[in-house]
Amino acid sequence: MLIFPIHIRYLLILLLVISSNTSAKESICYGTTSNGKLEGGVQLPSKGRNFIGYSRVAAMAGRTYVHSAVKNIIIAAYKDLETEQPKKVYKYAETGFSGGGQFRPHKTHRNGLSVDFMTPVINANDESVHLPTHVFNKFGYNIEFDSKGNYKGLTIDYEALAAHIVVLHKQAKRSGNDLWRVIFDPKLQVNLFKTKYADYLEKHITFSKKRSWVRHDEHYHIDFVVACKQ
Repeated sequence: MLIFPIHIRYLLILLLVISSNTSAKESICYGTTSNGKLEGGVQLPSKGRNFIGYSRVAAMAGRTYVHSAVKNIIIAAYKDLETEQPKKVYKYAETGFSGGGQFRPHKTHRNGLSVDFMTPVINANDESVHLPTHVFNKFGYNIEFDSKGNYKGLTIDYEALAAHIVVLHKQAKRSGNDLWRVIFDPKLQVNLFKTKYADYLEKHITFSKKRSWVRHDEHYHIDFVVACKQ
């Protein structure tokens, strides 16, 4: 066993304390999702028991950073889904840069409070699988579902999608924050209100009713509410 001199031990303890305080520091958001910035953004983990990120390349490029409060909400929600939807898998997508600011091609995602999630799907065997995301389909953003929610043998899993929105809202409220809005193709979102989560969604969640500049069928965009500075 290595035994360090006492002054070295004190230095190591000090470095551990500094490191702990730094990692525990909360992010600071400024302005709005479409005109703001972020200080101290934190990166989402590449994977967990029931979720993965949409691209290692994108993560290495720094495109998966969020406000620390948003990260905590997302991770806690995935944990809840291990019990709520134990057979389902999830995938998150674009979030933002560590310092926020313009995030092409998105019009928002500028202050750490905007997150895209890839739409949960099931295959022909009724198994929950990840929507394919790679460079040849613009990391999933080039996928187009038909009017029935089908794409190359995959079907939108509205039950899993609705469950995710619900647990995100519950975790946001539990942490003293909230969800501002959910953007998902209006022609497809009606199917969310055919799930067992319909009453909760109707009461607590604000959905964008107008089609956005991009369709939002292969992913759903969620804006979180966290106290920001002007």
